[in-house]
Amino acid sequence: MGSPAGAELPAPVVSGAWLQANLDKVVVADVRWYLDGRSGRAAYEAGHIPGAVFVDLDEDLSAPPTRSGGRHPLPEPEYFAGAIGGAGIGDGDAVVAYDDLGGMVAGRLWWMLRVLGESAAVLDGGLDAWPGRLSTEYPEVTAAHFTPRRWPREAFATMEEVDRLRRATGTVVLDARSSERYAGEPNAIDPRFGHIPGAASAPCAANLAPDGTLRGPEDLREMYAAAGVDGETEVVAYCGSGVSANLDLLALEVAGLGSGRLFVGSWSAWGADADRPVATGPEPG
Repeated sequence: MGSPAGAELPAPVVSGAWLQANLDKVVVADVRWYLDGRSGRAAYEAGHIPGAVFVDLDEDLSAPPTRSGGRHPLPEPEYFAGAIGGAGIGDGDAVVAYDDLGGMVAGRLWWMLRVLGESAAVLDGGLDAWPGRLSTEYPEVTAAHFTPRRWPREAFATMEEVDRLRRATGTVVLDARSSERYAGEPNAIDPRFGHIPGAASAPCAANLAPDGTLRGPEDLREMYAAAGVDGETEVVAYCGSGVSANLDLLALEVAGLGSGRLFVGSWSAWGADADRPVATGPEPG
């Protein structure tokens, strides 16, 4: 598969119909991954959008986990460039990422490309929104040149910054995990149970309508207003390991509420640090 001519992406999310009509003008990336340990690659091999390349969250979009960096730290720029270029994504390519979780995983690739100035979108509704047949054939991928560039400081928040911002006026820290994990119910995922004190609960799944597509801009604005986001507020989003929080950031952009920042280490880093405070219950605390 050679580098596509490039399409003008109409929005941060695109419909299945739009993607089908522009399939030869974009690189389609299958970013399926599952928290329960199922294989995203196996799901890709069982059936994917024709021509889609598989991008592995653990191998391509993350560095190895560390206690201070969490389960999915950002990879080094040179590593990311090599992994993405090897998947056939080059400088200037328009990329449409999808998963089968409404964008909860695909949003990670979308965010990483967008903060580097590249053109990217998420397939609205994920794989279920694809109107055509699926393929089990591997596309012929030609490696592309993707220029390594540093992760922009302004797009991300460190743990020290989050600790300061959670107490600052004019800033909202959003927790994109489920309300149960936010409240501190015991689970098999989190290093400690609860949330960052002062953070507002904004479950990423709440961004989705019953059909799995992103809710409309007006609904999203109303939802985030309840969390204190008004378009002027500085926003930092976190989740378990810096993956599903990107769906909150995507929703903010669709709602016209700005870009927000990502705390990559998220709860997997904060909760692993015994010196960091923890709040429980349904309120920010």
